[in-house]
Parts: sequence; structure tokens; C-alpha cells
Amino acid sequence: MGEQTTTKFPQEVIDEYAALGVDLPALFSAGHLGERMGVTITEASADRVVGTMPVEGNTQPYGLLHGGASAVLAETLGSVGTMLHGGATKIAVGVDLNCTHHRGVRSGLVTGVATPVHRGRSTATYEIVITDEKDKRVCTARLTCLLRDNPQPAAG
Repeated sequence: MGEQTTTKFPQEVIDEYAALGVDLPALFSAGHLGERMGVTITEASADRVVGTMPVEGNTQPYGLLHGGASAVLAETLGSVGTMLHGGATKIAVGVDLNCTHHRGVRSGLVTGVATPVHRGRSTATYEIVITDEKDKRVCTARLTCLLRDNPQPAAG
């Protein structure tokens, strides 16, 4: 959980935020909750966001990956995609999340991949597919975020 991984961003995104003096990995991280759950974002663009999360430490009483943990991973990845779609002048606010849990997982690492379903001026919707280490689908989620004007354009 304490590993440092560098998120891969498209060059135009790096340039946009660097001009504002913004630390991209910090801005597009999983936040405090994601850190506690071991979420790591490994790839991030408006077209595709990839992240991982350990099962250990994120289980329910039966020893299975907690559905809420899958929801945290899904919302994190979809929100990052929406923020990248909106750019530095917008913030993403989740307004709808649904998750279908397909199978239980007891150990290892799960990987989520968020891809856009809709990207508009005021909303964005992402589908997030979470799989286990055998590439079996664990959860399918859909997140819709509202894009709001950033009251303090990314200055750090």
C-alpha cells in the first residue's frame, strides 16, 4: 500500500496543468479515502483511467471484497476521467453511481478501467469494469458526474 507509482498522463494534460503550477498526481489522486484503501491510479486520460486496489483490508465480514470498496474504486476512476475531460476550469461532482457485483474475490489485486459513455459540457458518464487477477469481471459500475465551474482554478 505504501508503494509509489507514477500515473501516466497525456502530454497535453501535463502541459495544461504545469502552466498553472499544479501537481497532477496529487490533484488526480484517490484522495484520503483512496489512500487508506490502497487505490493506485496507473493511467489517466479523459479516454481511459486505470487503477488498482488490494482486496486485503477492503473485505466484508465473510472475507470477500466489500461492494463499497468496489464503489470507491469505481467512483475514483470515473471522477478522474471526468476531471480530465472538464479540464482545469471545471470540477467533477458525482451525482449517480450504480454497481453490479458479479463475483466475489478473497485475495489479490483488483483492477478498474473507466471509459467514457458520454462526455458533454455539463455532465460526463463513465463505465468502470473491475476485474480480478485472472481478468474475470468482478463488478460493472456506471458513474455520472456533474461538471461545475472551478471556483478556484487549479492553483495547487
